[in-house]
Amino acid sequence: MDRLMDRLVVISPAPTANGDLHLGHLAGPFLAADVCTRYARATGREALYGTGMHFTQNYVVTAAKRLGVAPEELRERSAEQVQQTLAAMGVEVDGFGCIGDRFTKLVTDFYDRLHSLGRLEMRTVRSPSLPGTGEYLMDAYVTGGCRFCRAEGCAGICESCGLPIAPGDLLDPRSSLHPDEPLEHRAADILVFPVERYRAELEAYFARTPMRPRMAQLVEKALAGPLPAFPITQPTSWGIPAPFPEVAGQVIYPHMEGMPWSMFTTALAAEKRGAVLTTDDELWNADSGTTVVYFLGLDATYPFAIVGTAMLTALGGYVLPAQYITNEFYELANEKFSTSRGHVVSGRDLAAEVPRDLIRFHLCATSPEFQRTDFTHEALLRVSESRLTGPWNRVAAVVDGCVDQWLEHGPLRVCDGARRTALRMVERFADGYELPRFSLTAVASTLAEQLARLDRLAATVTAAETAGTVAGDLCHQVDVFLRCAAPILIDLAAVALPDTTLPGHVDADVVIPKRLPRLAGAVG
Repeated sequence: MDRLMDRLVVISPAPTANGDLHLGHLAGPFLAADVCTRYARATGREALYGTGMHFTQNYVVTAAKRLGVAPEELRERSAEQVQQTLAAMGVEVDGFGCIGDRFTKLVTDFYDRLHSLGRLEMRTVRSPSLPGTGEYLMDAYVTGGCRFCRAEGCAGICESCGLPIAPGDLLDPRSSLHPDEPLEHRAADILVFPVERYRAELEAYFARTPMRPRMAQLVEKALAGPLPAFPITQPTSWGIPAPFPEVAGQVIYPHMEGMPWSMFTTALAAEKRGAVLTTDDELWNADSGTTVVYFLGLDATYPFAIVGTAMLTALGGYVLPAQYITNEFYELANEKFSTSRGHVVSGRDLAAEVPRDLIRFHLCATSPEFQRTDFTHEALLRVSESRLTGPWNRVAAVVDGCVDQWLEHGPLRVCDGARRTALRMVERFADGYELPRFSLTAVASTLAEQLARLDRLAATVTAAETAGTVAGDLCHQVDVFLRCAAPILIDLAAVALPDTTLPGHVDADVVIPKRLPRLAGAVG
């Protein structure tokens, strides 16, 4: 394929295939990644967006047991639901990666290369196990206290502080599926990746990589002491079989599928958009002209940003991600979304009741970028009416009431000051859209402020003002506003604009007025 030296690859780590996406997922990485990709394309940049499903985490097994279905049935059903929800919310994914022969080969080849280069080591670890069966317990199979922050949770990565918690390090461990059974600790030999060996490279990498404050705090905390070796294999049967004879019968640790999975979904995305690749990791080669950006929850930072970067460094020849844009938890009525407790709002269900442009705007305005934020249906109704549908529909009503009389006089003039204002509007939106300072809340704030300004301008316009420039200024700035807002207000832009390119017609000295669509309001 043609190698443009300005390709953006956007990745949201795959959710676990144990259910549908709720608003907490969408308000975090998925909507942000979609908006970032849409903006990049609007400005003429090649952009690919990849995500998918994580089929091999044992959270699938525990959720399936709770629901009384087979794990394979749950993960297939979940993948279908997630794709439907993303489509319902207008999140356009180019590469949606799930498990299969092609993915399995990419994972095993990735770790076989690390193994062949001597980058993996054998290590004896002690893990909780069930005495009756001898089954080792890890990740979703075992819960307890985090040794760093003392929060309750599963082994693997602490959802609260984001640091890695080996099963054997949990405080007061308990079996998730058999909570009343006593546990014992048993030794097992596994393959690990010695992350500490790459400390110097990681310190240099994070010194030049932009991070949001909580990620910077997590990285600083992790680098303050020795970096623990991270498991590559696990003594269990749920997952991709490890191809190494010294750990026969073990599987690749699901948390460590992230980097080959990222390459896989990138390849799928490129192929969907017409590329022909020679290898699945081609667009990750250091000379490919690719910039990789992740949108992810803070709890995915350690395996992707720290361990993943170290592994790419160990292999050599790959581009390193340019940025990890993290988010905090998005809560429902001041409590964490919980599928198991039924404390959720499905994006698909909400989109059946409320126009998705309104949902996308509200999720952007309340995105949990730097701290936990909260969703309520009442706030969605109130904010969308006062900041979006109300002012937009007033502007549209003014234009529609005048457009026939304006059209009789041909194109309307646009004054120099209006063109300068339109250019400044593009710049204001770019302040939120552009990397590395990307911010959904900043874009939503700019959208609301510029729409309020247009609302005030529209109030001064009359149908008789065809000889002046106020009418032309309004129509011109509305066009530019729609182009700037298009990555969020996708349905409004699709109806109102012939295309969504930016900066669009900022420098136009005349404009042809046209009727504007209305935004439907939310039903209370």
